[in-house]
Amino acid sequence: MSPVRRDHSADAAVAAMNTLDRSVPVTDEGTPQGYRPDRTLRVGVELSRQLRRRRTQFALGLMVLLPLILVIAFAFGDSSTGGSVSLVDLATSGAVNFAIVALFFSASFLLIVVISLFFGDTIASEASWSSLRYLLAMPVPRVRLLRQKVLVAGLLSLIALVILPVTALVVGSIAYGTGPLQTPVGEEFGFGQSLVRLALIVGYVAVQLTWVAGLALMLSVLTDAPLGAVGGAVLISIVSQILNQIEALGGIRDWLPTHYSFAWTGSLVDPVRWDDMIRGGCISLLYAVIFGTIAVIRFRRKDITS
Repeated sequence: MSPVRRDHSADAAVAAMNTLDRSVPVTDEGTPQGYRPDRTLRVGVELSRQLRRRRTQFALGLMVLLPLILVIAFAFGDSSTGGSVSLVDLATSGAVNFAIVALFFSASFLLIVVISLFFGDTIASEASWSSLRYLLAMPVPRVRLLRQKVLVAGLLSLIALVILPVTALVVGSIAYGTGPLQTPVGEEFGFGQSLVRLALIVGYVAVQLTWVAGLALMLSVLTDAPLGAVGGAVLISIVSQILNQIEALGGIRDWLPTHYSFAWTGSLVDPVRWDDMIRGGCISLLYAVIFGTIAVIRFRRKDITS
């Protein structure tokens, strides 16, 4: 008969807690003397821990790799789509055009997957590793634990969102030069102004995808399976994109979180068209607040058994 395998890390945590209970005086509230909730689970510690994980390194590495893949694809193929001039047709006209096309290709799926991965893995992964109850027993207040996890997931998402256009700018500058930004409507912007427009696009995409972050966080709290939380957020985003293509839905489409996914194209004209970007940003933030509130309420009341 083979010996039963034991989780020695869990045994060590329990032993440490038992030792703490016997040796450290506690307050009337039952917490150790000198305990400060604001010192538990610091952002820097959690960020360092997440950066060492293979899935984080793979996701960030993919942001670097995508522009290189696009350069190779454009080198072996024709970026022209035929007919009227599109944004993709102008991808090889300069670095900023190339960076915008890289965002165009990734905003509707790849970035959704990456953000879902970072936020959907927050609580569900700790539950699947059976380490969530030990984190709470340190003790880390539940709301603080959730907040710290969200802050780290948000930082990683922003890092990924910045790495992609920056890498595309560098690669595009080497491959296509730093010519002016050209738009499908025939307008041109100098390189300096083009960078401002690119920063505006990145900012809008970051705000617009907050609904994905909130949804993935909520699913992460509702399930103990990280894959279920990540996959559920991606699946719902795909369904929303499909429903957005059904014109028979009429005004209902305006309330879909993906309806204004490409409203950032309003930054490619002069003056900037803010109307759709403001609507898209507000709707995304509304969904993010709703999903985030549900996540907090559920996590505060959840019976932690893993």
